[in-house]
Amino acid sequence: MLPDATASLPVQPAASSFSMAMRILPAAQRAAMQDIYGFCRAVDDVADGDGAPREKCVALERWREDVDACFLGTGPAPLASLTRHLRRYGLAREDFHAIIDGMLMDAQPSPICAPPAAILDLYCDRVASAVGRLSVRVFGLPPGDGILLAHHLGRALQLTNILRDIDEDAAIGRAYLPRELLEDAGIGDITCAWGAGAIAAHPGLSAACTGLAAQACGHYGAARQVLRRHPGACSRAPRLMGAIYQALLARLLARGWDSPREPVRIGKLERIGILLRHAVV
Repeated sequence: MLPDATASLPVQPAASSFSMAMRILPAAQRAAMQDIYGFCRAVDDVADGDGAPREKCVALERWREDVDACFLGTGPAPLASLTRHLRRYGLAREDFHAIIDGMLMDAQPSPICAPPAAILDLYCDRVASAVGRLSVRVFGLPPGDGILLAHHLGRALQLTNILRDIDEDAAIGRAYLPRELLEDAGIGDITCAWGAGAIAAHPGLSAACTGLAAQACGHYGAARQVLRRHPGACSRAPRLMGAIYQALLARLLARGWDSPREPVRIGKLERIGILLRHAVV
């Protein structure tokens, strides 16, 4: 059965980078972020689930209706706490809609494969930066810099995820690397007639990945500039998330993208070390 809002929102894995970043928040902010995370997990489970594309789209639109009901104060009982957070932190309906729209991109019959750069950027904005825009309201960052941080850090994190998950995505027919970088790397006029697996196995893939990693580094740099303007509690969680994911990107760059690719992870002890270095600023 596809997940919907009639069930409890999922909770984050105890050992995740997200969980570590959220533990440093005050209780009220942590509760809000847990519900935002639960919403994101629930709609992501729909998009990546086993249902037919039409069923997934119907389920995602049902989530949109439930979110709209929350903003009217008539949401389903399992979303009662999320409704309270909407009011307390002034969360924006359009950001929840954007996240659902991003999941709809993944739920289409044809998997995302070698999208043009503009489409990839739109996807990153919907599935990552929109989450950031909700998060910075909870953290209490000023609106202007909060939106700017969400723009850059959301894209940095999502591009890092894409670079980490190339083989996992290829196994389900997805290839998020932008068409322009693939063509520059000599992988040809990509229409995905080859399939995502063939793209992942192509010897030119490393050059395309290095180009995308450079874009991610640029976004991390821009995010750091924003964070420097806001030392203290309001920036601790995003600073920690950025540091963990930037360490992951550095490890990916050191490993490279030539086949076979060993999985890259940041272990618990390393995450704790990053926490000690960054979360007390």
